[in-house]
Amino acid sequence: MSNFTSNIDMLRAEIAAAAARLIAEDGADYGTAKRKAAKQILGNTKVRGEYMPDNAQIEDEVRIYNELFLGDTQPARLLHLRKLALRLMNDLSEFTPYLTGAVLNGTAGEHSDIYLQLFPESAKDVEIFLINKNVDFEVSETPHFKARSEPVETVSFMWHNEGVHLSLFETDDLRGAIKSPTDGRIARADLASLRSLIAESEGE
Repeated sequence: MSNFTSNIDMLRAEIAAAAARLIAEDGADYGTAKRKAAKQILGNTKVRGEYMPDNAQIEDEVRIYNELFLGDTQPARLLHLRKLALRLMNDLSEFTPYLTGAVLNGTAGEHSDIYLQLFPESAKDVEIFLINKNVDFEVSETPHFKARSEPVETVSFMWHNEGVHLSLFETDDLRGAIKSPTDGRIARADLASLRSLIAESEGE
């Protein structure tokens, strides 16, 4: 390995570690954390793409940070959010809910929200369901997990004092959603998979 390559790897690791701290302590999203971390380390120097860590590397650093500094609180917080997600997914079962994000991958902390992907016949069906439950929600858009697809409607609300975001996909999107990413990480989990995760953590 050349010195140039090793220097890039070291800098990337340094940015990833700094970004992980911002995510764990301040609740920053990955994109914001990455930019702030790069500025902390490099100042106003323009950062070339190869110096920036990918989200998988940052996720690994968040796990390490949680174990080192939040080991006495983070596991209980994660279990609490997973149990809440399970209850909500049970309520929304007719819309084929999947858990994603930090609550699924195990990095959720004090500032983390619950992210679900739903695959209803119509987005309006979900909105009507929430209205009937007297849930006060806001509507926005989030990027589709398929890179070249249109953004999807997302409804956000507070539930049991936690932030919840439901991304409303089309039923045809489900086929692409259940494919596992190439790096072996679980991108989303259905009710049965989440129950298994909770049982595993409670059995430790």
